[in-house]
Amino acid sequence: MFASSARRAILRRATSPGGPCIQGCRYMSTEKVWKVYLSGEIHSDWREVIAEGVKSKGLPVSLSSPNTSHEDSDDCGAIILGMEEERPNWDKIGANMNNIRTKTLIKEADVVVVRFGEKYRQWNAAFDAGYASALGKSIITLHPPKISHMLKEVNSAASTVCEDASQVVDTLAYVIRGDLPAHPRDGDKFVPIADRLGAGNPNP
Repeated sequence: MFASSARRAILRRATSPGGPCIQGCRYMSTEKVWKVYLSGEIHSDWREVIAEGVKSKGLPVSLSSPNTSHEDSDDCGAIILGMEEERPNWDKIGANMNNIRTKTLIKEADVVVVRFGEKYRQWNAAFDAGYASALGKSIITLHPPKISHMLKEVNSAASTVCEDASQVVDTLAYVIRGDLPAHPRDGDKFVPIADRLGAGNPNP
């Protein structure tokens, strides 16, 4: 178990984010349904992990994403409008059709989560992050630590940078309801800021 002062700090924050809490009240409850757009890598189950986490915590979140079928997103334009003789034209009519969904859902989103994987270069994810930033959207990036350097400019536009999908769920839980995870990411090494660096305001 981590230090008792750390445990008290976690419990105090979890029960009274706005000040002293009487009889278990919560100051950050809200009925707003948050729209969260999940952009990026389509080759792993990170979207499912976030969906399950949101469901298990009972968060008022509506998730959306691009079409995650690679084949359908490539061929949608040709299937609906007819085949093209040149690959660039084939790609263009499909991309334009996919952009209708992408632009609409990013514009409607309260939060945009952008996932970058290690195996493929997600140019479209970087574009989505830039588009969301230009719209003033809150961005959460999600990627392995080893590719942090190459994403430093994208991460600088993000409000939160996560390493795994569970951190995204925990971030949403905190933002929406003020809930913190029962155990700090650093485990026993966690020390509350007041204990580690001193009180920020000596005269609260």
